[in-house]
Amino acid sequence: MLIDIWPLRALRIRSPRLELRLPSEEELAAVADVAAQGAHARTARPFLTPWTDLPPAERARHVVRQHWSRLGAWAPDDWALELVVFFEGRPVGIQEIRATDFGIRREIVSGSWIGLEHQGKGIGTEMRVAMLHLAFAELGAGSAKSVSFTDNHASLSVSRKLGYQPDGITRDVLHGQVVESQWLRLSRQDWSRQEHGPVTVSGLTACKDFFGLATEPAKVH
Repeated sequence: MLIDIWPLRALRIRSPRLELRLPSEEELAAVADVAAQGAHARTARPFLTPWTDLPPAERARHVVRQHWSRLGAWAPDDWALELVVFFEGRPVGIQEIRATDFGIRREIVSGSWIGLEHQGKGIGTEMRVAMLHLAFAELGAGSAKSVSFTDNHASLSVSRKLGYQPDGITRDVLHGQVVESQWLRLSRQDWSRQEHGPVTVSGLTACKDFFGLATEPAKVH
């Protein structure tokens, strides 16, 4: 069976209202349709890769292509896991967690999006909490990083609420103009000092080597 060859298919992260996991092909099409309907207001540009500027059908194809390419390029020392977020049984967005040389560096970077109609319900915070539980409590990460444009107040608010600290500014180019991105970092120690809602993870044991965890965890400083 495919799940025996690719055990990431069995990975499940559950929080009080959400489930995060890899989708079936039909569920992938459904979350792509969510993206086609919009992930932010038309005047906003929250992503450095401006995929949401594309026409609806192309936005949907981008989601599908990126999902397939992430899985196809997977390596234990360079991986990106795009988990579809299910709310009330329906896909509402994607929570990504990625890392390079995770078995040595023990650092992850995350990114996410939610369909416009599902925003304002606290889903963005809850899905980040679920992802951070996977990173810190299950994978043994030492730190988690996030990046947002300095005017993306909603994303920055989630990060600050969860204890992230400023970690530098980068200047990039979007549509021929300079944009500033705020990097933030959350340490394992700061995460452990906080109270969070219950999160459970299943199906991880069989795929730990996919995350480069054949080596002993690095010491967290």
